[in-house]
Amino acid sequence: MLKTILFSALLALGMTSFANACGKLVIAEQNWASAELMANVDKIILEEGYGCDVELVPGATMPTFTSMNDKGTPDMNPEQWANAVYTPLKKAVSEKRLIIANKAPITGLGEGWWLNPAALEKHPELKGMTAVQILERPDLFPDKEDPSKGAFMGCPAGWGCQLANANLYRAFEMEKKVGNLLIQVQLQV
Repeated sequence: MLKTILFSALLALGMTSFANACGKLVIAEQNWASAELMANVDKIILEEGYGCDVELVPGATMPTFTSMNDKGTPDMNPEQWANAVYTPLKKAVSEKRLIIANKAPITGLGEGWWLNPAALEKHPELKGMTAVQILERPDLFPDKEDPSKGAFMGCPAGWGCQLANANLYRAFEMEKKVGNLLIQVQLQV
């Protein structure tokens, strides 16, 4: 049975052909706030708008993808961070085991290292610089606990990107260039 990764934005636009043919759906409710929100919004839309019987099941990036790819369940995953599973996801899509309904996360930015507008306003020379060039300027990102060192803000503990950032931190020898790799305790808004 073909399983689909659906996203709230697609559902909000409406899938009129889905009406009255829905039945039971299992949706992954991932273990972070935006994914929990999206799963619950999808549940409301599918139940109230299309008469579906929706069950939410706990999930996380790797286990949910693996289960969908190998076992065909859950039916939907409203927020899959694709970079964490890029190669097997590409294969699953090419073999038509999974379908990606929305090719980018909520913001359309994808995953990566980002500078916020305040940092660019304060340091316009950063615009257009590569990550390697920015790493040569740790003085622009001082660590609050030790201003003699720079700080690189990673992602929340336990997320797939924590491992990716830790590996990149080592690969780019950021301890020598930046100083400290900080793990976010909560998301910065």
